[in-house]
Amino acid sequence: MNDKNIEKIRYDQRAKKILDLESYALSDELPCFLQLPVSSYKNLLAGIPRGSKVLEIGAGMGENTEFLLELGLEVCATDISTFCVEVLVNKFAKYNSFNAEVADMEQLPFSDNSFNVVCSAGSLSYGDNSIVMNEIYRVLDKGGAFIALDSLSNNPIYKVNRYLHFLLGNRTKSTLDCMPTVDLINNYATKFGNMEVAYFGSLTWLFPILTKFFSDESVSVISERFDKKFNVKKSAFKFTMKASKS
Repeated sequence: MNDKNIEKIRYDQRAKKILDLESYALSDELPCFLQLPVSSYKNLLAGIPRGSKVLEIGAGMGENTEFLLELGLEVCATDISTFCVEVLVNKFAKYNSFNAEVADMEQLPFSDNSFNVVCSAGSLSYGDNSIVMNEIYRVLDKGGAFIALDSLSNNPIYKVNRYLHFLLGNRTKSTLDCMPTVDLINNYATKFGNMEVAYFGSLTWLFPILTKFFSDESVSVISERFDKKFNVKKSAFKFTMKASKS
């Protein structure tokens, strides 16, 4: 069985549990020191003009989808997991501006220039980087933008941690190989022509220790100041980007 099918089964199983419970509430809110990249992502999304056609790839069970819908956007959410899409359909049935489809981000079932915006939160490692980038570019209208939040693979501490999760069977080898890097971000900048990018969490690996001595709010301030002072890039844990198609 290839890695893509393994990940699909993993997410199918998670979604089945949600469907069986008939409860679509998701995980608790992140502590404030982990919210900075999420806030950056939402700020980028908040700049999308109302009524724009938005494609969300790797939408999972809609952790970020409702935010898009509340912005008054026309949203198509996609995921490779049939059961995740079923959760999405049930969860957001009240929105007339929403639809969901089963789709592989390497083979998006949409015509060229179909969307004003494509967005992704934490899904880029689930596909071949070059293929996914070209598919995103293809379905975007001229002047459209790809907005993403994801983890970065350059920091050796984070790479070791993810490899341990692979050894424990919590993730597949291909998701390690396809984890975004600074080089990938540069490839998007070259492909699209215009890029905004921000990096976060160079000290994330220290958070479990820092929270023993400081409040969550203080850790958040320390992390943000460190990132800005040293202009972190390859040492970052997370990044957000907006790549605009020229």
